[in-house]
Amino acid sequence: MKKHILTSTLIIAILSLSATFSVKPVPNHEFQNLKVLPKDISGEQLGFIMDSFKSSLGVKCSYCHPLSADSSQGRHLDFVSDAKPQKLRAREMMLMTAEINKTFFNPNHSDRTDTLNTVMCYTCHRGISKPDHSALFPELDSLMNMQRH
Repeated sequence: MKKHILTSTLIIAILSLSATFSVKPVPNHEFQNLKVLPKDISGEQLGFIMDSFKSSLGVKCSYCHPLSADSSQGRHLDFVSDAKPQKLRAREMMLMTAEINKTFFNPNHSDRTDTLNTVMCYTCHRGISKPDHSALFPELDSLMNMQRH
């Protein structure tokens, strides 16, 4: 009997806690200032892409996104702002990799930048925000040096 009461109490406690900490659905809203990624991208997809940028370049969100000038809601990043040149460069790099993937690795003929991902940031960056290209392509570096002389 005590075992039954203990089990029932645990079940009720777990159900109560799960109701308290349940995940509430995030309203479907449009993201602002998307210039390369599709306007209808899901929050999950956008988060995955941003996380891949962070790990591919070995940076944090603040590398591309500045602190908001509006401090009324505390310190937070301004994801809409284009103030940092790194964000503009990231867009250029996204277009470059999308073009490479679209041209050479696109059997389904997709135009969506969020589906073209054979060549990615990590392909060259390997966890470094400014990779040393001479280490990746030593022959190219020596050719460039020969042309300069």
